[in-house]
Amino acid sequence: MFAEIKGLNEECGLFGIWGHEESPQVTYYGLHSLQHRGQEGAGIVCTNGDNLSFHKGQGLVTEVFGNGELNNLKGRGAIGHVRYATAGGGGYENVQPLLFRSQNGGLALAHNGNLVNATHLKHQLEGQGSIFQTTSDTEVLAHLIKRSGHFTLKDQVKNALSMLKGAYAFLLMTETEMIVALDPNGLRPLSLGMLGDAYVVASETCAFDVVGATYLRDVEPGELLIINDEGLTSDRFSMNINRSICSMEYIYFSRPDSNIDGINVHSARKNLGKKLAEEAFVEADVVTGVPDSSISAAIGFAEATGIPYELGLIKNRYVGRTFIQPSQALREQGVRMKLSAVRGVVEGKRVVMVDDSIVRGTTSRRIVTMLREAGATEVHVRISSPPIAHPCFYGIDTSTHEELIASSHSAEEIRKEIGADTLSFLSVDGLLDGVGRQYEGERRGHCLACFTGKYPTEIYQDTVLPHVKEAVLNK
Repeated sequence: MFAEIKGLNEECGLFGIWGHEESPQVTYYGLHSLQHRGQEGAGIVCTNGDNLSFHKGQGLVTEVFGNGELNNLKGRGAIGHVRYATAGGGGYENVQPLLFRSQNGGLALAHNGNLVNATHLKHQLEGQGSIFQTTSDTEVLAHLIKRSGHFTLKDQVKNALSMLKGAYAFLLMTETEMIVALDPNGLRPLSLGMLGDAYVVASETCAFDVVGATYLRDVEPGELLIINDEGLTSDRFSMNINRSICSMEYIYFSRPDSNIDGINVHSARKNLGKKLAEEAFVEADVVTGVPDSSISAAIGFAEATGIPYELGLIKNRYVGRTFIQPSQALREQGVRMKLSAVRGVVEGKRVVMVDDSIVRGTTSRRIVTMLREAGATEVHVRISSPPIAHPCFYGIDTSTHEELIASSHSAEEIRKEIGADTLSFLSVDGLLDGVGRQYEGERRGHCLACFTGKYPTEIYQDTVLPHVKEAVLNK
């Protein structure tokens, strides 16, 4: 389902390029391909070798750069960012990249993820005299870099990164180089490519396809890349590696034409649908997926069962974002604005509705009702992920148990709540088998915290809201 309605949002997307005469323009197209990762703000910082220039604003990429702003950005290196606000909230000051200027030159930062010890570090830094200009946890890194006693920027960055806990993919840029870093758990995707002689970095490989770049490899957990006019060098800021990529990247967040760790997202989602069919077959007449992220899983379910796949739900692509509001009543109205059931497909039919997840349950209830109103005789809901029962502290906006219906309801209780005839979730084993991601010959390397409550990093008390501290910290 679409993130604005569903309440399941990723924090942002990154794009960077070094060594291209039209780097700001290429970055614009790269950010446009990553728009699904954040719709609240966008920005680009570029360098001409002597100075950093930037433009950022609130809104979509086409809105922020819709009045010729790109013409004022020139340089052979650029980093860009699209944002969905989780930690730190919204506001212009939190739109990235963040740009800092000092007597030693400029530094731009763009971040995907969430630092679980940001509040702890902010208290320490403020006690040492730091003054923060934003409420974003990204700014913490800039202060740590500035306060590092090391001589070179590379060593300053390595020292600063060693203090961070949580999920982070960082792009940093000065007048003369771009630095790339991924947290030791590799919780967020980040890939490296080439466009001619220029190096390109992006949150998803779909951005490479859009700008015409060639994929080289994924950035490794704990790796630090330094890219400048002399080329690329690879270093490490951490050897304590525990691969734990966010499973929701495969299930929901990433575009289906992206590859993560060599696995195509569309193919992985089809396999999830097939596994779901093995675990929870039901007699029915048609299978339909909730646009857009559940279509692949629905196709896989249909292929495995032999039940025809049909477009039983249609997404209206021309509804403005202003219709999507935070209140629950308006959120449910937003479902009506965004989705329609196709009466000619579902009327008189037993329908399997495949979706990728259930967060609050309100959207699922609205869609089930919509299908029944269109004449479906039965509605069987199949979810291509396990129940999301635990908060995420790594950059997804589900930080309380109260937001998650599966944290306090059984599958049968959820079924009654949404009004389905039957409801089944994919098992954790089915998820791992479906994605098929192997690491050193073993079936591991995923963060499953939102399903299992087992977090791959330490969770700091000041990260957890008071009413969920006990449940999380006792795990």
